[in-house]
Amino acid sequence: MSTPLVSLVEASKTYGQLDVLSSMTMSLNEGEVLGLFGHNGAGKTTMMKLILGVISPTQGKVEVMGVAPDSKEAWHCRSKVGYLPENVSFYDQLTGLEVLTYFAKLKGFSKKQAIDLLEQVGITYAMKRQVKTYSKGMRQRLGLAQAFIGEPKLLLLDEPTVGLDPIATRDFYKTVDQLKSNGSSVILCSHVLPGVEQHIDRAMILSTGQLLAMGTLSELRQQADLPVVIKPSGLNGEVTQDTKLNAFLSQNDQHSLLVPEQEKLAVIKQLIALEGLNDIHVESANLEQVYQHFLEKHELQLQQKNQGAQQ
Repeated sequence: MSTPLVSLVEASKTYGQLDVLSSMTMSLNEGEVLGLFGHNGAGKTTMMKLILGVISPTQGKVEVMGVAPDSKEAWHCRSKVGYLPENVSFYDQLTGLEVLTYFAKLKGFSKKQAIDLLEQVGITYAMKRQVKTYSKGMRQRLGLAQAFIGEPKLLLLDEPTVGLDPIATRDFYKTVDQLKSNGSSVILCSHVLPGVEQHIDRAMILSTGQLLAMGTLSELRQQADLPVVIKPSGLNGEVTQDTKLNAFLSQNDQHSLLVPEQEKLAVIKQLIALEGLNDIHVESANLEQVYQHFLEKHELQLQQKNQGAQQ
């Protein structure tokens, strides 16, 4: 088994009495894209800062490429790490090309790579303009170009699609897919969930500094035990007359069946055998629904805990 690129073991971060991250254990392998999801204040940025070595854990262990990221030994790994903070800020008086050339040289790369990256993120047309004239979306693209310098082995992206239009978002995910296929590992931190799921291998869901769930989307679906929505059409009243199918009918929508994942195939076979069927639509729970499920479950546990404490 190869050593993970990033490893956290029981890592916690406390500021005074406040636990911003509690006993976090996770690992990230080479060539893996991990989605890190949670509302503001969930602990996502703190976790990224621990991995970057900007802050040190109060307890537990953090390792990146085999060394503690906050140690002196970690300096040689830093050129292999790319980071896009949530709020990108650059020197407003410099041009886009000057900003990127500066960052490229800090990492030991040339001006040529800076120009190539500006082309990759689609802002070559503005590279001679001062950054103060850039829109939010253009600044975000410049931030992405900065994070991509040197084809990093590890890329940490905090809310990378904020301010990007749909086409720029699509291009961004293409780049993530490309980096992944070149063996880079990516931690993608977001609260914008639509469109993310087909680009990640695993998801981590955080709330109030705690890990609520972690795994592939199908593993999380199984843990959440959310039903598959099956919508047959052309059957008129046949579903309601069938006692077995009738049991799955949705209370809110008489045309939809809510079926447990493990019974999906049996129900589809049964529907296909019916005469009048002319179409069938099958929809498993998406990332947003899975995320919502774990969040609501956590909030319910917190409420019960508080009520228990009050009694």
